[in-house]
Amino acid sequence: QVQLVESGGGLMQAGGSLRLSCAASGRTFNTYTMGWFRQAPGKEREFVSAISWNGGTTYYADSVKGRFTISRDNAKNMVYLQMNSLKPEDTAVYYCAAGRTLRYNQNQYYNYWGQGTQVTVSS
Repeated sequence: QVQLVESGGGLMQAGGSLRLSCAASGRTFNTYTMGWFRQAPGKEREFVSAISWNGGTTYYADSVKGRFTISRDNAKNMVYLQMNSLKPEDTAVYYCAAGRTLRYNQNQYYNYWGQGTQVTVSS
């Protein structure tokens, strides 16, 4: 069992930066692929980024590539999403997820989810 708690969301002007954090409970955190997904009002949840269990491989949606950076600290049971050059279209609730999956961009393969943190980017 893994419990996830996101933090770091807020209101930011376009062009600014935010860093999301996800704190995980459980002794098996370092065996999970960790992902970030987001959901804007009226839209489906979409993949943002993922990182392999050891941090060796990272994945990004085309819409955030070059602007967002995912990282993890297995010693602290933490995963982060550094978001730079934010755009109004990045506005969404951001969710942290954990799964033992190679299908890193498909939310149905993640077993555990946080409650989400709101990110709002004003123009």
